[in-house]
Amino acid sequence: MRLIDSGTALLDLDDDGVARLRLNRPEAANGMDVPFLRALNDAVMAAHGQAGLRVLLLSGEGKHFCAGGDVKTFAGKGEQLPEYLREATAWLQLCVQGLLALQAPVIAAVHGFAAGGGGFGLVCAADLVVAGRSARFLPGATRVGMAPDAGTTVTLPQIVGVRKAMDILLTNPTLTADEALALGIVSRVVEDDQLQDAALQLARQLAAGAPKALAATKRLVWSGLGGRVEAQLPEEARTVSELSGTADAREGLAAVIERRPPRFTGR
Repeated sequence: MRLIDSGTALLDLDDDGVARLRLNRPEAANGMDVPFLRALNDAVMAAHGQAGLRVLLLSGEGKHFCAGGDVKTFAGKGEQLPEYLREATAWLQLCVQGLLALQAPVIAAVHGFAAGGGGFGLVCAADLVVAGRSARFLPGATRVGMAPDAGTTVTLPQIVGVRKAMDILLTNPTLTADEALALGIVSRVVEDDQLQDAALQLARQLAAGAPKALAATKRLVWSGLGGRVEAQLPEEARTVSELSGTADAREGLAAVIERRPPRFTGR
């Protein structure tokens, strides 16, 4: 059953209770701008309204899962970027909160790049992650003079430990799928041509389980973090907006677009 069949976030639900939520902005590597995030939130909320939904499978159309924020859109906002990012991060918060609060388990099927709050953050907010062998993971925020968002300042330390999370968030390595698996960011790695089948098989396995038991387990694990993920989201958003008004943030975005090393001045 097709629930949302057009736009930048597509949603359908099969007879087994597996819902497929697909990021559908392939021409921009599923980069997130405000209209995209609104559509994604609408899709997540629509998933909440489906009584027969037992598992949500999240994936991206095109060559990449999600490249994070839409850098070109951000750079084009100039001095209005802080206001724009206040709105963008507000929508991203709602999307993340919606995924965390969804009773059904969320599986992310990752190919290509999962970068920034959009890609890497959604991966960290998923309950299980299946990655293709060539997938790559990159937080990326400090590389452009900004701060992490989508709850990664809580979820990533819980997944990999504080020291490793600090290393990843401050130095921005591009992690291979196997490296992400070794760190616990990814649940399993499969060959690229097997990704969709493997993720769907896992989704159907979970969908055949006891839904109330799975929902309770998910709730207990996330609430075991003391609710700190959702509590941290507003502070992340405030910090991202504040930093986006700096000269370093403008330089960082320009450097990504121009494919050159940034020259940060601390202003």
